Amino acid sequence: MNKTELQIQANSPYNDGWTREMYQQELDKMEEKVNVNTDAYLEFVDAVTSEQSKDFEAFVYRLQELEGQEFPSERLLTAAVGMSAEAGEFTEIVKKIIFQGKPVNDENLFHLKRELGDIMWYVAQACIGLNVSIDEVIEMNVHKLMARYPGGEFDIHQSENRRQGDV
Repeated sequence: MNKTELQIQANSPYNDGWTREMYQQELDKMEEKVNVNTDAYLEFVDAVTSEQSKDFEAFVYRLQELEGQEFPSERLLTAAVGMSAEAGEFTEIVKKIIFQGKPVNDENLFHLKRELGDIMWYVAQACIGLNVSIDEVIEMNVHKLMARYPGGEFDIHQSENRRQGDV
């Protein structure tokens, strides 16, 4: 039962005293506040965070290591942050249409397409950084999905139980 249903049952004159008390106890359990030691949590988060994420010099050193490996950090970081940001904007429009009553009209569909174009711009940045064409990425994706779904149709079991190496 959810909180509202428990409140109704705990206060219902149609339930006997014992039943109301049982529902009240369940409600009390639900409302018990969990004490979280936020200082301990922050210490834990800091302890499991890489040095490159906490220390500027370690971050710069890592970037220099990657540059020596000809890894285009600046291009791929631009792509990763940009795709995330633009996907968030795309998601925001979809959320408002589905959950907040924003109309499905030409203006909002155009806005979705524009945001999708922005996402593609950052996909192109990633492709440049990885020295791969968009066509090659799509082809790789098709091969991956063909191996995952050999019958050519979505299968929830295959989706959730992937073979080793299926990323």
